[in-house]
Amino acid sequence: MDPDHVRVDGRGLRCEEIAAVARRGASVSLDEKALDRALAAYRVARDSETKRAVYGRTTGVGANRHEVVDPEAADQHGLRLLRSHAGTSGPRAPEATVKATLLIRLNQLAAAGSGVHPRLLEALAAALREGAVPAPHARGSIGTGDLGALAEIALTLAGERPWGSGHLDPVPISPGDALAFISSNAATLATSVLAWSDLHRLLRASHVVAALSYVALNGSPEAFATRVHAQRPHPGSVHCAAEMRRLLWGEDEPAEGARLQDPFGLRAFPQVQGPALEAADALRAILEIDVNAAAENPFIDVESGRVYHHGHFATSHLALGLDRLRAALHHVAELSSARLSDLVEPDLTGLPPFLADGPSGSSGIMILEYVSHDALSRLRHAASPVTLGTAIISRGLEDHASFASQAAHSTAEAVSAYRTVLACELVGVVRALSLRPVPLPDTPVAEALRRGSQALPLVREDHPLTAEIAAAENIVPLLADL
Repeated sequence: MDPDHVRVDGRGLRCEEIAAVARRGASVSLDEKALDRALAAYRVARDSETKRAVYGRTTGVGANRHEVVDPEAADQHGLRLLRSHAGTSGPRAPEATVKATLLIRLNQLAAAGSGVHPRLLEALAAALREGAVPAPHARGSIGTGDLGALAEIALTLAGERPWGSGHLDPVPISPGDALAFISSNAATLATSVLAWSDLHRLLRASHVVAALSYVALNGSPEAFATRVHAQRPHPGSVHCAAEMRRLLWGEDEPAEGARLQDPFGLRAFPQVQGPALEAADALRAILEIDVNAAAENPFIDVESGRVYHHGHFATSHLALGLDRLRAALHHVAELSSARLSDLVEPDLTGLPPFLADGPSGSSGIMILEYVSHDALSRLRHAASPVTLGTAIISRGLEDHASFASQAAHSTAEAVSAYRTVLACELVGVVRALSLRPVPLPDTPVAEALRRGSQALPLVREDHPLTAEIAAAENIVPLLADL
């Protein structure tokens, strides 16, 4: 995978590539064969319109599915549909999310099942190449297609809405292109992919921060022993324990610890972190199916020359995957907060209460527990499952919704909160190891402490911690590379 360039072919787009384009400005090119496939699908779609009713092309949509479009008004049907569906709410979507949306939608259209005119693919590719970014709003979807946001993007391409940044010349919208273009969950997928990308790094960094706390708390290595995890080989737990061994000791695994039983924050870390790792892997698999899917309704099948009406707009896999990940992440965050509480306990560290280093009654890092639990509370709220709700709309025809869009936004909020929780633990553990230095072998955890100490130099007297928390939030994702 080229970190600086993404070639779009409708088949092999990966989460890392989406993040590279959205966040780091990686360049984009469109495979010529994808354009050829899109043109073939466009011709099948136009031919089918002359032979049978095709939803959204020769008919209305939703409960208007039986309303036949007047042939004399067909040329304006697409634009009317886009204008009527460009109803959204909330703030503008972040620019990185919009870029990810454009890339995902381009790749889905390159899978050649929509029947849109190839010039729409070329327009999306040009927007990504030239830095032209529409300004759709963030809210209004319920997991059955991001109709409002994609209608706003389509109208921007058509010249009816202003660009958020940059500019392209208007692109004609063919009569059948409107529904085909907006029949996608690309905006929800974009939010989900970027949240996954952030969390993927934070989960890797979690091992590093927990390993530092292990050192500061003089933990027992038995909880991470190879023989222990061979008895209950859940993949995530096995991986977590292996990471802790790699970070702390390399090949030299100690035999005993200082205590008979460590607190759960250390002893049960693999068993709690493991499900989150597995949930993140499962979500990635779902995302990479969906961003490469020709899921438009109807599906234009070039091979058979047929049109298929279906329910691929439904996003239960995605919504349930997001719900699962947030629930698992909440448990991981609870352990991080628990380890922070361990770090302020003299019986576990051998240091003064709250790691204070001043006159009697000094508070040290006492306030960190408040900040950590505030973030944990926000994460707990965001972790509530959205898939328990549903909706019945369009005169009863559309009688189920996954609320994947809400799940995606909640996941982004949960990831942000977890970053703060982990940052609070990092501030605490770096202070603990600065007050009582521990000789460390040449292992990744030693490098983590060096980086942490550089970003968070020891200030012995009581002082405001806001800047240190912010600095830790910045450095935590970088620890994922160790």
